[in-house]
Amino acid sequence: MGLTLATPSLLFPAVSLLLLAYTNRFLALASLIRDLQAEYRNTHHASLRRQIDNLRRRVRLIQGMQAAGAGSLLLCVGSMFLLFAGLEAPARWLFGASLVLMMLSLALSVREIWISVTALNIQLADMEAEDER
Repeated sequence: MGLTLATPSLLFPAVSLLLLAYTNRFLALASLIRDLQAEYRNTHHASLRRQIDNLRRRVRLIQGMQAAGAGSLLLCVGSMFLLFAGLEAPARWLFGASLVLMMLSLALSVREIWISVTALNIQLADMEAEDER
């Protein structure tokens, strides 16, 4: 199978949309962290502290997701450059590495979603505890 310039370019729309989604997640979490931090300073409620710790882990994961996604795009461009230069074998390796980074980015995304469900469970448990009182 020959690798053409069109093959790596197929990842461009997918990576761009993923990076946009990751940025939106990051901005939403940053806003939530600021709100929770202000509330925590006033109340020192333990559940807020757990939520903030959870959000810290999620922000680190999003950072990794963004880095892996951007690295994937960079390697795709490098692969296209090598193809343009007539170096198909190195271009294949670079394109393969870009696919690995994309898989890493998606795996981190799944992990971040898993952690976000934990955060929601913390909030729901607090609501249920308040209802029982």
